[in-house]
Amino acid sequence: MPPSAEAAPVGYDTAKVEAWIAEHVAALRPPLRWTRLEGGHSNLTYLLQDSQGRQAVIRRPPMGELLPKAHDMAREWALISALGGTAVPVPEALGFCADTSVIGVHFYVMGCIDGHPLYSAGDAERFVPPPLRQTLAHSFIDVLADLHSIDPDAVGLGDLGKKDDYIGRQLKTWYRSWNASIEGAQMDDARAHDLQKFFLEHVPEQGPARIVHGDYGLHNTLVGSDGRIAAVVDWEISTLGDPLADLGYALNQWAEPSDPPSVRGVPPTTLPGFPTRRELAQRYAERTGRDLSMLDYYVGFNRWKSAAIVHGVYARYLEGKKSSEGVDLTALKAQILRSLQQADEAVQRLRSR
Repeated sequence: MPPSAEAAPVGYDTAKVEAWIAEHVAALRPPLRWTRLEGGHSNLTYLLQDSQGRQAVIRRPPMGELLPKAHDMAREWALISALGGTAVPVPEALGFCADTSVIGVHFYVMGCIDGHPLYSAGDAERFVPPPLRQTLAHSFIDVLADLHSIDPDAVGLGDLGKKDDYIGRQLKTWYRSWNASIEGAQMDDARAHDLQKFFLEHVPEQGPARIVHGDYGLHNTLVGSDGRIAAVVDWEISTLGDPLADLGYALNQWAEPSDPPSVRGVPPTTLPGFPTRRELAQRYAERTGRDLSMLDYYVGFNRWKSAAIVHGVYARYLEGKKSSEGVDLTALKAQILRSLQQADEAVQRLRSR
């Protein structure tokens, strides 16, 4: 996360926060220098540095009214606290403030990781030279396999979410979202309905529930100078569910050079030297022993879900509920249609087997 200068931290009463840190975070000694970190789903994230040069990161939700369950700092804190002693790399959990009298919302402080998220091919060019790209790919999929090997009950996360029918519940949730957004988005597509019906009628049997990150991609990891995943971040939508759904999502994020051009710039993994999705899936299967014969189901389900999510965002822009300044609405609509097309292609592969 590249730092940017900020005269007065947004969303924080620094005097109150530093007083709280002085009492609850032994790793830091205020006064602190605050530097804004970009990224992180619009959560207000700052690098903190004390007079001894020690660093940490503080995180709180964005300003304004939030959707229910969005930007859940308590959930993020629970995940990094529980996973700190496992094979899954996460920042060190330093302190969580549940007292809303401090700044009005929950916030937490975590360790500072020397690493960078990858949002674009430019990021990959800068931080991951060609000799390290296979190393990164293997580390990326191995970390996901390690996450999915953890028994949530064994690390105190057994109550993170419902354990059964993850796919079925997701299908119902996002189908409601699609239908509720049709008028606002001024668009509907028969494929959204046909695909939902197919996925609902063919839900694979779910094995034991595992921790699913929900948004696992290179944009939500910090890549170290050795090309390995130094930390997984942004756990705010994590829950319990079907690990193969998490795998399908992660593979969808792993773009290949032969994919249609992205509507959101050039993805990092389209550069030479990165293994294919097929290679990553094979490595995951070897590490976990899981049957991936229905992988296209999970790939298609996630493409459909992505279409529903962006459809809802698109509707809020058109309704004026979110500022569309600087937003390419044409590209956003194209993203919805492409996701539906890719979901349909995955279903066709399943049907042709």
